[in-house]
Amino acid sequence: MKFKFNLKYLLLTLFIFLVEVLIATVLKDNFFIRAYLGDVIVVMLLYTFVKSFFIVDKTRLIVGIFVFSCLIEFAQFFNIAEILGFQPGSLMYIVIGNSFSWIDILCYAVGCAILYIFVKIQERIKKLNPD
Repeated sequence: MKFKFNLKYLLLTLFIFLVEVLIATVLKDNFFIRAYLGDVIVVMLLYTFVKSFFIVDKTRLIVGIFVFSCLIEFAQFFNIAEILGFQPGSLMYIVIGNSFSWIDILCYAVGCAILYIFVKIQERIKKLNPD
């Protein structure tokens, strides 16, 4: 992994972050979007954030993000936010989460699959149209 700043990915990260904030605040009453779409998109947020600062193998990054997401989800099973002393309703309590769900893991897998397909399509387009 090599450090290299990428403005395009940083701007994309900020855009996805704003979408996540909108989902959490404005669309909080829409159960499907908040419960499922937010989890699909969060892996994309992590991907673009890492790509903002590092050159890294895209497939390995996607797999790493999925593993990381699963670890956080399993930590929720053990009430990690409470163990770390975060108060319910605090920002870190919300970010870490407080309830384990297999559906969340499925959403992370779907988000990573979408990322993988998008990356492969991009690579194929680049091969067909080298600059």
